[in-house]
Amino acid sequence: MRFSITSRDKACAARTGILHLPHGDVITPVFMPVGTNGTVKALTVDDLKEIGYDLILSNTYHLYLRPGEEVIQKAGGLHQFINWDRNILTDSGGFQIFSLSSLRKIKPEGAWFQSHIDGSKHFISPEKAVTIQAILGSDIQMQLDYCSHYGASRKEAEKALAITSEWLDRAKSKWEEVTADGKYKGSLFSIVQGNFFNDLRKKSAEVCVDSLTPGIAIGGLSVGEPSELFYETLAYTAVFLPEEKPRYVMGIGTPEYILNAIEQGIDMFDCVLFTREARNGRLYTHKGAFPLKKAENAADFSPIDKECGCKVCKEYSRAYMRHLFKTGEILCSMLASYHNLYFINELIKNSRNAIEEGRFIQYKKDFLSHYTEGDNNE
Repeated sequence: MRFSITSRDKACAARTGILHLPHGDVITPVFMPVGTNGTVKALTVDDLKEIGYDLILSNTYHLYLRPGEEVIQKAGGLHQFINWDRNILTDSGGFQIFSLSSLRKIKPEGAWFQSHIDGSKHFISPEKAVTIQAILGSDIQMQLDYCSHYGASRKEAEKALAITSEWLDRAKSKWEEVTADGKYKGSLFSIVQGNFFNDLRKKSAEVCVDSLTPGIAIGGLSVGEPSELFYETLAYTAVFLPEEKPRYVMGIGTPEYILNAIEQGIDMFDCVLFTREARNGRLYTHKGAFPLKKAENAADFSPIDKECGCKVCKEYSRAYMRHLFKTGEILCSMLASYHNLYFINELIKNSRNAIEEGRFIQYKKDFLSHYTEGDNNE
């Protein structure tokens, strides 16, 4: 993987760039839709291409459990299995193990966990995570990490960081082994942890930098902490990451969080928020997000978002979308998911344009003023 920075905004750390990946170039900043099980729920690969996505995320934990890496290997890899000829980033499963704390036990050698599907017991090590992701054919794969929860004690945070750092060394060695013959070309990203202790964050960032992985992710954020602490910790951590490498903040999705991260020089983001909320009847617009189920939408024949150019806004009214939602029609999830992913992709594209023109700070201010004070806000 190569990463080229193409422009910088002089007023902040925001930048644009190009990720040169095995399945084509990706322009940054970039938002990655989440296809946990090898599909972005309610959307086809053609929908994603039509919107303009070149990079999606899939989850190693879920694909390992079902259908299993053996099936995907027989299919020729995840790209062939899901009929996606563009890039895929896979997370290692570390966050799922973190979120299923009642079903797992973490030791220095790896993590034991119970399947959320059938209760069967499994073991994953940093080496195994690399091997599975190589079988999947991930264009970018993540190291296995230990994410400590918001409110964790310093002792627990130190333990999680020590294990994450050791796992990085082992993951890097395994990744070098699986890429040695040149057949698998996916890149490994390291992950910064350290909970919300600044000195631990700095220490973790230095470990990641020293590992010389092609890219670095900032983990352990958006795990229940107040937004002010998120902004503070992200800004503190970002300054320790090298300019020449892509920076990825894992699991953030609100427009406020994404724009703040771009201002701090972050290049990559992912979140299930937009598709999950779409399936629950919540739509994003330039004047704020709103729930379709509200009675006032029953006879509102205006588009979802008058400022949006997507086909859903051009062809369907709020009244019809509410009708679909209230009657439980699958089409509602399809159209709402398309619209929400179009919305966030346009936000990212407009952010890139603003960076190139040296006006990102003003763009962020104007967008959020419109978004947070708009008439769709509850």
